[in-house]
Amino acid sequence: MSEVKISAELRTEFGKGGARRTRRAGKVPAVLYGHGEKPRHIALPARELAAAIRHGGMTQVFTIEINDGTEALALPKAIQRDPIKDTFEHVDLLIVRHGERLTIDVPIQLVGEAAPGTLVTNERDVLSVLADPARLPDHLEVSVAGLEAGAQVTAGDVVLPEGAELATDPGVAVATVRVSPTAEDMAGVSPAEVTEPEEA
Repeated sequence: MSEVKISAELRTEFGKGGARRTRRAGKVPAVLYGHGEKPRHIALPARELAAAIRHGGMTQVFTIEINDGTEALALPKAIQRDPIKDTFEHVDLLIVRHGERLTIDVPIQLVGEAAPGTLVTNERDVLSVLADPARLPDHLEVSVAGLEAGAQVTAGDVVLPEGAELATDPGVAVATVRVSPTAEDMAGVSPAEVTEPEEA
């Protein structure tokens, strides 16, 4: 994962009004914290931030160049989005250091086609990985190519990049291959037979 350089301005206005003005100016309010440092409130360029997150997701490492002459290496920790506009409302950034190892949730991407007549179920969306920030992948590929019904891919089967360790239990299921229901199976289920699951 390559680092993305991004400029930032220290924020002097706080609260909802200040955040609105920051967003109107094409910037995203953010807070930078970690490693025992006092949290710093900054504003990041919205377009550059969105493009980097779209490319690298929550494992994108940023070199943040702040307008007070300081610099910080950071990872997105939490992102608040506007559900209607799909824009970033606020970002929490965690300060990291080269050489330290962090536990980060990395998205899983299934690749390949299982055997004909099967259905693949994705059991997990992410795996926890321990790695240097510079070595964090943006996703982990899990191959289901040629797998037969009854096969299961576990976390321990996933190939990790060099220098990364699995932090999730290796026995946890990532993907399961089942027999695909036929059209007759689907047609044979009447609405009366479909019951709502009971609440626990």
